[in-house]
Amino acid sequence: MRSWYILSAVGRDRPGIVADLAQLIFDSEANLEDSRMTILGNEFAAILLCSGSSPDLERQLSDGARRLEWEHRLTIFLRPLEGEPRPPVPAPGTHLMRIETEGSDRAGIVACICRTLADHRVNIADLRSHSFASPSGSAIYRMTILAEVPNSLAAPELSKALDQAGSQIGVEVRLEAA
Repeated sequence: MRSWYILSAVGRDRPGIVADLAQLIFDSEANLEDSRMTILGNEFAAILLCSGSSPDLERQLSDGARRLEWEHRLTIFLRPLEGEPRPPVPAPGTHLMRIETEGSDRAGIVACICRTLADHRVNIADLRSHSFASPSGSAIYRMTILAEVPNSLAAPELSKALDQAGSQIGVEVRLEAA
């Protein structure tokens, strides 16, 4: 029977982290199904979905993870999935929308926009954000969200709620089909 695991890893960025994680999965006789990996600050962060049929898979992954933690100073978390992965994005009964947020960098932007989405039962499939300097030197914050919007929620209603939230915190929010 196939089992599924989420493996997340964080460590000081360096060449070879992806190779080490992929080798761990391969050596455990598992398949790398999906992944998200990026550099944040000076750390490399990865979230990997893997699966396999070996009855010993969890032990193999766990032992390999402990070895990588010790050898390469990574922090690794391994978690079994309950059941199988969910359907691909967008989930049935939803459609995919892109939400672009931009404005002067300040605390609370992500919390406010994401709370508005949650209050409208919108599921976040992907969120990416970063800050950068404007020509004047002030910090600008940009966030892009791919979201599963329920088919029962009209785009103008969601757009109005996001505009109100953006106005409260001084950012521009755009909603568009993905």
